Amino acid sequence: MYLDYFGLDKEAFHISPDPEFLFLSPSHKEALAVILYGIEKRTGFMLITGGVGLGKTTILRSALERIDKERIKVILLFNPIISYANLVKTIYRELEIDLPASGDAFDIEEGLHLGLIEQYKNDRTVVLIIDEAQNLPAETLERLRMLSNLETDKEKLIQIILIGQEPELDNMLDSVQLRQIKQRIAVRARIVQLTEKESKDYVVHRLRRAGCDRNVPFTDRALKTIVRHAKGIPRTINIVCDNALITGYGYRKKRVTPGIVKEVIRDLQGIPRRTFWRWVTIPLAAIACLAALLAYFPHLRSYIPAFVNPFKDGSSVMSPPVSRQADPLPATKAAPPENAAKPAPALTLTPTNKPRADTPSPPLPRRPAAATLKRKDARRRQRLPSPPWANPLREHSPRTIQGTRGVPSRVELPSPQQPLRRRTR
Repeated sequence: MYLDYFGLDKEAFHISPDPEFLFLSPSHKEALAVILYGIEKRTGFMLITGGVGLGKTTILRSALERIDKERIKVILLFNPIISYANLVKTIYRELEIDLPASGDAFDIEEGLHLGLIEQYKNDRTVVLIIDEAQNLPAETLERLRMLSNLETDKEKLIQIILIGQEPELDNMLDSVQLRQIKQRIAVRARIVQLTEKESKDYVVHRLRRAGCDRNVPFTDRALKTIVRHAKGIPRTINIVCDNALITGYGYRKKRVTPGIVKEVIRDLQGIPRRTFWRWVTIPLAAIACLAALLAYFPHLRSYIPAFVNPFKDGSSVMSPPVSRQADPLPATKAAPPENAAKPAPALTLTPTNKPRADTPSPPLPRRPAAATLKRKDARRRQRLPSPPWANPLREHSPRTIQGTRGVPSRVELPSPQQPLRRRTR
């Protein structure tokens, strides 16, 4: 679909274990060397472990392409959930040996031994490869030890390679039942995750293998996003890169951007896309809550600046004072004759205590501040004499009291150390 658009000859990121796209990191090189060395030297048991999606099957297929098929007979078992009897029948069928007619277990073991000796005489090595060995029944795995006993004085007649996931396969071999199998493992290798630099080189390596002779169709930030999400797992890198190229082709982008990669990752993880309403709903809800608070609590409106306060009333602006209209002038009367008697002036009472309309009202009396009240209260308490029971241990001053016969007497209250005494004057 996108091959011509990005200048590729073939799909670069399919998830099938294609040896053509093999990327040899240090751990992958070690695993490949262990397989080739064990087959060539006829060491017997070999073990290859690694996490999910790290390329164990790709390493295996690459090793099978490098061996001499005329001299090495490979029996590849992809379905490990099998009994030991069916496993032996599979070996008979691959070696083109007829099963004994009796069907007895001893005769089957003896016939297999003779068949392996015949292959050894013809200078052929028989290799049994069990992929996904962590799913192999423990009984079948234990009886594989019997096959490893088929040997000559110097070499094993059959080579057994166990390839499986960790830690499942390692935990199985650590059991007490399979301790003898674990002791017979001659060589082993462990495939680990790619580093950040190896992950970037892995993407470029597959693009070059697919025929990309131009710039890589991923930006640097997009590659960093892919590497950070994949965490060094080649299978995850292939899935994300393939979907990112398809999405970039749909958007007609010459290079995949980080936004496209993040969109692909969200789709693969099942996270719904972010819509416009998700960003609009929260601010609108906040504004509605604020408006409701200001409507129910009007005193909060004073905290809002005037230029954004929708509750500010325009009528609160003070209008200029209205000037008082002058009283109209009285109408002029005709002048009285000269010899006419002048009337006595009328007495007019002018209310002097009535305030004028434009006179401002007197200010209200100010209430004293709380600090002033406290000071006044403190002074008043200082002027009051303290009662004698306030401190019974101190010496009280003498007081003048009325005697029993109407004669004033002066009684001095005793201290706790002095007896009571009375003086009369």
